[in-house]
Formats: sequence, C-alpha cells, structure tokens
Amino acid sequence: MLKQISLRQAPLYSYVEVLKPRESFLLVFIGISGALIAGGGWMPAGRFVLLLAALTLGCEGCNGLTNYMDRKVDGLMRRTCSRSLPSRRIAPPQKVLPLVLGLLGAGLILAWFLNPLCFVAGVIGTMAAILWRKTAWTHLLGCVSGIAPFAIGWFAVKPQIDVMLLLISLLIAVWVPLHVWSVMVAHRQEYIGAGINFFPVSRQEKNVVKIFFALSLVLYGLSLLIFYAGSLSWVYLVAANFLGILMVSANWRLVRSASSGDAWKVYKLTAFPYLGLIFLAMVLDILL
Repeated sequence: MLKQISLRQAPLYSYVEVLKPRESFLLVFIGISGALIAGGGWMPAGRFVLLLAALTLGCEGCNGLTNYMDRKVDGLMRRTCSRSLPSRRIAPPQKVLPLVLGLLGAGLILAWFLNPLCFVAGVIGTMAAILWRKTAWTHLLGCVSGIAPFAIGWFAVKPQIDVMLLLISLLIAVWVPLHVWSVMVAHRQEYIGAGINFFPVSRQEKNVVKIFFALSLVLYGLSLLIFYAGSLSWVYLVAANFLGILMVSANWRLVRSASSGDAWKVYKLTAFPYLGLIFLAMVLDILL
C-alpha cells in the first residue's frame, strides 16, 4: 500500500495519469485495427510506425485536454476526485497544457503526413471531444470523437469510404452512449451532486435502462451486419455472437433490476471486453 501511495504521488505518474493511458490504449488499438481491416491485414512497416505514433500522441493529448477541461466536475465526484488535477497533485492545473497540447499537435501533424483525410478526421474528433463538455451535447459529440481513431487508421491505408467503414463507425457510435450512460447511471447521485442534470440522470433508472437494452440489440445486429458485409469467417461470427449475447444479457439483467451495481457491470463490459474483443476478432479473422 505504501508503494502504491508513493507511486501515485510521484510527479511523473501524475502527468501520465492525466493522459488516461488505458483509455488511450483502447483508442489506439481501434485505430490500428481500422488500418488492418482496410488493408486486408497488411500495411507497410513504415506506415504502421507512423500511424502508431500519430494515434498514440493524438489520443493521449486529446484525453489529457479533456481531463483538464473536466477537472472541476471531477473534483465534485468521489469516483474521480483523486485524479491528478482535481486532487491538486499537479498545481496549478495549467502546468499540463504544454504537454497535452504538444502531444495533440504532434499527433495531428503526423496524421497529415499519413493522409490529409487522417488529419481531417483527427481535427473533427478533437473538436467533438472538447466542445460542450459535460452538457447534453457530449453524448452526440462523443460518438464522433469515438469514431475518429478508427477513421484515421482506415484512411491511412484506404482513403475512401465504403460499407465496412460506415457499418463499423455505426457500431462505435452505438457503443459510445451505452458505455457513457451506464457509468452515469451507476454513479447517478454523484453526477447529480456535481450539477450534471441531463440525460440519463435526469430520467428514472427504470425507463433509461430500457434504452440501454434497445441499444444492446442494435449493437448485436450491427456486429452481424459487419460479418455479412465484410465476408468474414466463423472466427468473427463466433466472437460477435458470444459478445453480442453477453451484452444483451447484461442489459436485460439491468432492465430487471435497474440497480447501480448492474449498471456498473454493463459499463465494465462495454470497455475492452466488448469493443476491444470485437475489433480483435475482426483483425484475427482477416489475418487468418
């Protein structure tokens, strides 16, 4: 425990924490997966390294910037008050701006060298992530920012729009509110106490969770459409069915209980276990 406390208090750890490395890893993985899907499982080594650098720098910079913008609300909630900025382990908070803006700028510059469409996707994703934070617009804009890393990876290899790009983007767009809303329901009182009074915390849980269940069905359906549109094999089909049934079942339990505990389970399931594994299944299917 003493080692853990001393690590959290270390200046370097505090700055790394601001960049949300776990969340950034998932976004980078999605972007790399987008490139491999677009390229049929292959891309030049040099281009791969450039894409990896652009995604890593850009995602960490953007996550760091949103962390900075959310610091006051985070300080009002028990779940987030111990983060580097609201806990004042980094003070004043403006000290992180050169780092996060530098990372973000470097990521966008590298995206331009990949393809101008990658740069455009990065700019749109960044603007969507930082505009109207902690408002009702956050949900819609979160869908756009969530799609951006995948679009950057796709355009780095295949600078054109096709059915697979659209279907996978829709999958991400449906996943985002399910992921974000479930954590808000799980910590509803904390959000209300922090002044967050828009959907879903502005509605009764028993009504909101029905929407979650509907989204899980749409998510499952989209994952199967991707199988048919992409002419994928049994590897992806097995994974899509397993993950889809798991997601629908978790949301059905939430409908029956409307409890914060089951909402938290949905939130945890939606992160890497679902989105990470569904993309991993796509990549493995194409590689194999």
